[in-house]
Amino acid sequence: MDLIDSIKGIASRIPKQMEHIQTEEATKNAFIMPFISALGYDVFNPLEVIPEFTADIGTKKGEKVDYAIKKDNDIIILIECKWSGANLHKDHTSQLYRYFSATEARFAILTNGIDYEFYSDIDEPNKMDAKPFFSFNILNFEDHQINELKKFTKSSFSLEDILTTASTLKYTGAIKKILDEELKNPSKEFVRFFTAKIYDKKLTQQVIEQFTHIVKEARVQFINEQITERLKSALSANEVLPEIEQAQEPDNTVEVQSEKDGIITTQDEIDGYNIVKAILYETVDVDRVIMRDTKSYCGILLDNNNRKPICRLHFNYSQKYLGVITDKNEERIEIDGVNDIFKYAERIRTTIKEYE
Repeated sequence: MDLIDSIKGIASRIPKQMEHIQTEEATKNAFIMPFISALGYDVFNPLEVIPEFTADIGTKKGEKVDYAIKKDNDIIILIECKWSGANLHKDHTSQLYRYFSATEARFAILTNGIDYEFYSDIDEPNKMDAKPFFSFNILNFEDHQINELKKFTKSSFSLEDILTTASTLKYTGAIKKILDEELKNPSKEFVRFFTAKIYDKKLTQQVIEQFTHIVKEARVQFINEQITERLKSALSANEVLPEIEQAQEPDNTVEVQSEKDGIITTQDEIDGYNIVKAILYETVDVDRVIMRDTKSYCGILLDNNNRKPICRLHFNYSQKYLGVITDKNEERIEIDGVNDIFKYAERIRTTIKEYE
């Protein structure tokens, strides 16, 4: 099985299992060990994957890291695990930092089974960097990240190859983070950069304030235009109605919906669903975005879970409404047509981030 298929297989089980995972040990068994196996390492072979690996640090004896991965008799990766509900923070990093300096490993992973942070010693030899050079979220990843993950598989692992790209990955990630922040809340320097290229007069405080609003508006329009182009491409490739999947309800029942129930899914609802998927293309795996039509509205859910509504399409009357969700409360907004959904793209993305 290809790596991406293995990773998607693990990811598909996580939402169903999450509420039952209450300890670090359960997280290891359900999420982390399958991840290590997906990378091609035999988790049941102590000559390859060493659990509770002893990393003595100075006078401190018996310090243990959760897993150490060996290849050709060398420790190549250390893995420190936390409970799936834990946030990976500085205290956890400092613990891994101590283990890193006590072994010959050049790579270390800090994980809660959902987020995987990859560290090395790019800034200073034998000293783990303060920030990861690569981060991977198993529930929300891009295809290009799988290519980076493949470098850590047993069959492809090459210390030189990974180190060659690690610094590029580290700084690329940092730049993307800065761009994301600047596009959401542009700083004066960011606004001044663009304004100076298109405005010939003196850049007063009033001008900067005026162009701050213009930059924000340009960002929204630019992103919406990009989404529209992707949507057109998707529709031209005959992206069809999604199948109504089994609902992840507590009682494990399946809600069957058909014209016999008086439920007819209209073309506008299909188009609205595809627009929402296009909006969320870079935020979440769109395979997790599911449409479930009912008599009163068309619901769009994350993971086909009623407790994770993304938005609702109230298209059964002459006046259309978009139901946007904030803190699981719905606000109905009048819209003139399905394309107006793009105007609320940021709110729809925010809803996803609340669940993630």
